[in-house]
Amino acid sequence: MNDCIFCQIVEGKIPAYKIYEDKNFLAFLDIFPYVEGHILVIPKKHYRWVWDVDNIGGYFEAVKRVAKHLQQVSNNKLVYSTIFGEAVPHAHVHLLPAINQTDIDQILKHIKRKTKLTEEKGIGLVEKLKLTS
Repeated sequence: MNDCIFCQIVEGKIPAYKIYEDKNFLAFLDIFPYVEGHILVIPKKHYRWVWDVDNIGGYFEAVKRVAKHLQQVSNNKLVYSTIFGEAVPHAHVHLLPAINQTDIDQILKHIKRKTKLTEEKGIGLVEKLKLTS
């Protein structure tokens, strides 16, 4: 889909801070993160809704793999996952690490406002969070 920003990321037309990639799925940092380490996991093929993904089991295996990795590198078991997203019409799952109550409060506050991820912060987080095959 030409006008879908996530499809353009998959095609390499728009840069992203990639955390994980395989043949069918891609995980990258949200450019407007709710908390540090906020990751989006998407199917590479365009689907409007998560529930439309043909290989939904494979999709959630990829989500699980990234979430488990996030637990390890953040040294915390609390990783929120949410499925909402009217802003981008492409299936996506949010993974939100929360280390403490301040992070949880920040997640809830940020839903109302968006602060853009800086390039410096994005590059640093990719080095910290990147999951290798």
